[in-house]
Amino acid sequence: MISSLEIPREAVRLSLTTREEEKDMIRRIEEMGGRAAAVNIGGNIANSLPKIMESALVASRRAGLIEQDYASEGAVMGATRDALFQILERSNNLNVGGKIGLIRLGNDIAVCIYVSIGLLHLNEFAIGIGHRTFASLNL
Repeated sequence: MISSLEIPREAVRLSLTTREEEKDMIRRIEEMGGRAAAVNIGGNIANSLPKIMESALVASRRAGLIEQDYASEGAVMGATRDALFQILERSNNLNVGGKIGLIRLGNDIAVCIYVSIGLLHLNEFAIGIGHRTFASLNL
């Protein structure tokens, strides 16, 4: 079992993975008794905010990170919102492409959003992370 301080680090690692690495990492997290999910995202960041929030919520439900209840959904939405606001300053009204990494272990959930930012021929990157603690589900 990893500590609650390491859960956000694992979310960052998950958001940086390739598809093959993603599957291995999700399996490793599940072997530790947790749950993990990853979602690719892309588009104009200003127009994609609701879609990104929805994608994180749907992925967390499908992967069994949360149940469909107010507190669990609020935790995912709050952590995702925190992560989004951290990347918005650098990417506002620009096109982005990247991945959301979500990890739940015990009472902790961490969401990391890693994006590359389309700015002419330049390669710019941003990363944001959010964390919430809430009641445990018998995972």
